[in-house]
Amino acid sequence: MSTKKQSLNLNKIFFYFILQIIISFTIFTFYKRETPALTNFDSQENLATITVSSNEPALVILLWTFPFGNNFPLNHCPKQFNGSGCFYTADRSMYSSANAVVIHHRDVCRSKEQLPQAPRPSNQYWIWFNLESPSHSPNLSFMNNLINLTMSYRTDSDIFTPYGWLEKHNGINNFTIPKKTKLVAWIVSNWNPRSKRVRYYEQLKNYLQVDIYGRQHLQLPRNAHLQTLSTYKYYFAFENSIHEDYITEKLWVNALLSGCVPVVLGPSRANYERFIPRDAFIHVDDFSSPQELASYLLSLDKDEERYKQYFTWRSTYWLPKLEATWVVPYCKICKALKEAPSYRTIPSIKAWFK
Repeated sequence: MSTKKQSLNLNKIFFYFILQIIISFTIFTFYKRETPALTNFDSQENLATITVSSNEPALVILLWTFPFGNNFPLNHCPKQFNGSGCFYTADRSMYSSANAVVIHHRDVCRSKEQLPQAPRPSNQYWIWFNLESPSHSPNLSFMNNLINLTMSYRTDSDIFTPYGWLEKHNGINNFTIPKKTKLVAWIVSNWNPRSKRVRYYEQLKNYLQVDIYGRQHLQLPRNAHLQTLSTYKYYFAFENSIHEDYITEKLWVNALLSGCVPVVLGPSRANYERFIPRDAFIHVDDFSSPQELASYLLSLDKDEERYKQYFTWRSTYWLPKLEATWVVPYCKICKALKEAPSYRTIPSIKAWFK
């Protein structure tokens, strides 16, 4: 074969090789754009695809925004949620035909112009979704006379979406308290010297050594989160603001899931006891001062049997269940929409959410 022919053949091979790369890249890019990757929730909870019967029109549920820009698969819900008869979309062009529009507060609270501006179809439900506390939910008045259903951590929401919860087991549950080598841990991402929790700590630190993790403090790698916390006897589940039912992952994950005894600062003890047994936690309100709390924790540290009593709840309950992704709250909407009370508009979200 001549050198010229060899050169032509090599050019053809090179051309087809480049062409295959371009075609493969195009297909991959299209697939990735059109089919969002499932989160870990998929493998954990066995997501089921929502099907819509052609015999009856589906209820169209429009996500005005993905929460904080976090995309997740639509029309894929855990099997315990019956999503049949509903169709979820983030396509705003379907606004005029949507039965419900989900408004995530923190994504629209900067300006009223971030809310839907087109004329609102008759009897379209606007669902207000928020997991932040009132202290971190600006411009609630934007929602006056607009919202029909609420979705939040508040138990009196139309769609209750807690940070975590406990479920009873059948009494057969082998649980061993993790080995403890340290006393108190606390993770703080937002260090506000004027906050109640920081002011409380500033008094407490005179009587008790506390290992603080987070910004400007000790480093805590995400992949060693629970493993590190499990070596502590106590975890300070101090909320960043005090509001009814505002009990976050600080309790459910950092304390209970890691195997620490939670020391809580948040709503009242009675409020906590609506969610967890009274002997599963220590509340700062049980003590007259930070010094008294410190004395109690130090004495409990020396009494292993008394300390173990804070884990008796494990004889009745599993470890906390968590709404680990955005999928679950949104999947609750279908059933709530089907069972929604007669159409009404809430005059003031601010008056209720306080």
